[in-house]
Amino acid sequence: MYLADSRTAPGVPDTAGRAPSPGRRAAVPATVLALGTVSLVTDVSSEMVTAVLPLYLVAELGLSPLGFGLLDGIHNGVSALVRLVGGRFADRGPGGHKAVAAAGYGLSALCKPLLLVVHSVPLIGAVLAADRTGKGLRTAPRDAMISLACAPDDRGRAFGVHRAMDTAGALLGPLVAFLILRAAAGGYDAVFTVSGCVAVLGLLVLLLFVPGRAASRGHRPPAGKAPLRAVSRRPEVRRLTVCAALLGLTTVSDSFLYLTLQRRLELSEAWFPLLPLGTATAFLLLAVPLGAVADRFGRRRLFLCGHLALLGAYAVLLVPLGDSPVLLWPALALHGGFYAATDGVLAAATADAVPEAVRGSGLAVVQTGQAAARFVCSLAFGAAWTAWGDRTALQAAAAGLAVSAAVSALLLRPVEPLPADGPPAPVR
Repeated sequence: MYLADSRTAPGVPDTAGRAPSPGRRAAVPATVLALGTVSLVTDVSSEMVTAVLPLYLVAELGLSPLGFGLLDGIHNGVSALVRLVGGRFADRGPGGHKAVAAAGYGLSALCKPLLLVVHSVPLIGAVLAADRTGKGLRTAPRDAMISLACAPDDRGRAFGVHRAMDTAGALLGPLVAFLILRAAAGGYDAVFTVSGCVAVLGLLVLLLFVPGRAASRGHRPPAGKAPLRAVSRRPEVRRLTVCAALLGLTTVSDSFLYLTLQRRLELSEAWFPLLPLGTATAFLLLAVPLGAVADRFGRRRLFLCGHLALLGAYAVLLVPLGDSPVLLWPALALHGGFYAATDGVLAAATADAVPEAVRGSGLAVVQTGQAAARFVCSLAFGAAWTAWGDRTALQAAAAGLAVSAAVSALLLRPVEPLPADGPPAPVR
């Protein structure tokens, strides 16, 4: 498979182990495609649950926005507690990146069927926490494998390809959930059952088709050193972590965004699972081209521009157009553009600032800051919605996002990617 890119880094072998000739287009590494397939299948499973979870909790179980905010925060942010552990074990553990990623995917697969037997808020919260623990374990090792499989100049494109495949699963998941809800007598239980089966398939693809630990061209740290401490002291990693956390504090979760749209447009419950399709479609169409743009325009600049797209989505939801359906498409398109410009781009920018030997740990540090901030945002937004209503809560989030983006623009400066082995390259 070849994607439009004019360069291959000199001396970097292609997926068959051959040194590329000058001007030859770089193939997407097989590891990236295999991990993309794993993410595609797993996201079908995850997004089936995510698509129905807001209505299941609010309409079926009668949770208040504050209660939903608590569970949504757990669903999206508790992974912050284990990302550092996953990154450290991936870099230094005997099984490497693949073993830690497999443990994370396996734990999440086990949690899907448990939703069939838990119906109280504390038990549902525990299952969601375990599911997000699995996500926290696997994310940094997976992204480390992607970054180690490609040349530094192509990281944005490689992450874009992976995120596009991941988003294809996110596109299919809500559609499958919608069809199951309309066809199956069991409703939500049928969705949870099918989701568990699909999650097991994703784990099998990882075990059978993804190679083991990626070979690092750098030097591994001595056993007595603490890579997390060394990584967190790097100035560029600190800047990225602070900015990811600042912006995460005002990133309203997908579920709240969809609930706001559903209430503004007075959509029926049967159509609610289809709302994520708009976001996923925009993400899928934009992930690869924006990844290539990030490689040329600057990954940090594009990361900030992505949050401006999110601010635009907030603005669309705040426009006083009543229940006009004209709100739907621009809001979802901007929301998908936000993810395409930030999700894989942040991982590629982090890889630029972290040596290969501690790549998993570095990715985990930045991702932990972002996930913890989004957890706080879910709690705060749920409380604000309960106290003031959805419109005022969204206005506060929009104002906070504008301030956070301005501060982040001052903190982030473009840097050259780290060489394969050696000291950091000078700041541009």
